[in-house]
Amino acid sequence: MSMNISEKNHEEYMKKACDLSELSVKRGGGPFGAVIINKETGEIIGKGHNMVTIKKDPTQHAEMVAISDACHTLESIDLSGCVLYTSCEPCPMCLAASYWAHIDRIYFGNTKEDAARIGFDDSFIYDEIKKSVEERSIKMERMGEDMAAIAFDEWTLKDDKVRY
Repeated sequence: MSMNISEKNHEEYMKKACDLSELSVKRGGGPFGAVIINKETGEIIGKGHNMVTIKKDPTQHAEMVAISDACHTLESIDLSGCVLYTSCEPCPMCLAASYWAHIDRIYFGNTKEDAARIGFDDSFIYDEIKKSVEERSIKMERMGEDMAAIAFDEWTLKDDKVRY
């Protein structure tokens, strides 16, 4: 039986995400926080705040930390049936991770335009993604096709692969 998340629950979950964003600022991280809930139970199964400067790792966005935490909690890479509450509209990396994790829905507070106004502008990345490989500012060149194809061939033949 699916839980009907009330307006009060939405506000509570968003408040927790925003509290984490404030905690992040106090700890020296960026102003971002996120929680992931199980729609069935309403339980928070993952949470995180921005850890980029704290851990010296550009992938440690709040949503990425929360997704990792939720996956560890569920012991699964599939977060179907889960909802992400985040203090800001996800960047391209976090949005992609949300799709890979099969998150059902995302609620966010600040917009990407709000983030750009305080120095977190992802428009360049969105623009780069639209370009062909040859047009991107990070130069990319294909090489080692034969070597790279070996693992793909092995994967294709593997009977017990876990698809994701």
